[in-house]
Amino acid sequence: MVMTREPRAAELTIRGTISQAAWQVYCERFLDPSGRIIDDANGNISHTEGQGYGLLLALAADDRAGFERIWTFTQTEMLLRNDGLAVWKWLPTTPHVPDINNASDGDLLIAYALSLAGKAWSDDRYTQAATALAEALGKATVIDERGESLLLPGASGFATKDRADGPVINLSYWIFEALPVMQQLAPDTDWQALARSGLDLLASARFGDAGLPSEWISLHGGKAKPAAGFDPVFGYNALRIPFYLVRAGIDNPDLLAPFSAAWAGAGVNGLPIINVMTNQIDERLTDAGYRMLPALLACVRSGTKIPSELKSFTPTHYYPSTLYLLSISYLAERHAECL
Repeated sequence: MVMTREPRAAELTIRGTISQAAWQVYCERFLDPSGRIIDDANGNISHTEGQGYGLLLALAADDRAGFERIWTFTQTEMLLRNDGLAVWKWLPTTPHVPDINNASDGDLLIAYALSLAGKAWSDDRYTQAATALAEALGKATVIDERGESLLLPGASGFATKDRADGPVINLSYWIFEALPVMQQLAPDTDWQALARSGLDLLASARFGDAGLPSEWISLHGGKAKPAAGFDPVFGYNALRIPFYLVRAGIDNPDLLAPFSAAWAGAGVNGLPIINVMTNQIDERLTDAGYRMLPALLACVRSGTKIPSELKSFTPTHYYPSTLYLLSISYLAERHAECL
């Protein structure tokens, strides 16, 4: 069992950590004039994950007008539920919102970005909105299961009452850097316990030869296993797990080592999508934004400088481009020596 009381780095400020030029290129490609972030590899939909990332990047570029535009769309088009949470997906076709369920990571990202922006720009509107969203998220999606604090991926569909193999979780929804901020905003929820449980689960949910978590994990009966009905892969979602650990200042080698081992050679060959049941590589992700993740990990773990070919930003698709800029933002604030 890994020690769960990890030392924490000081809270990230984020503001001013990416260039306005890089942000402008990103906006031209992925930010609609309405304020929605476009997932161009997923039918040009928008989702709360993207809105949250967009808010963080606008703050990183110190673009208050852009931040306000993204927040206005989020507030008017996605904060539609009666429990204070946002609908997870917005379609460019009608109906725009066919599914009113939320996505907990998206809500968490939005609340986190709002809180940081409220502090950075001394705007109580953002802080109040962050507080309301954090409180709603704690009430609807943070549960106690067998004495362990869990974050349900959505308010509906993942609990024990919803699935035969429930509860089902996704460890990439644990945005560790945001949890101390949520503790300040909504102290009625024990976000510190949630952080500890996430670290414990990362230590136990190690599947296949590589010892990596699948994206969707059943905790039915108190034992972690790949959840039914989902591909048992360490894939697009799960690759954010070490990314979030690093950004939170969690450098425990027992937690990070499996990811480093799986990503050996990824800078050249691309990040592997691994089936944790068959141990086969289903796909390799070669976009610069994906290759930046093992480079980020190597910087934090061993001081390795970012390869020269990854130092300039050329957008490809929404997701890897977003991961790239968020990585650059973190490095600029905490590990400029690697740039």
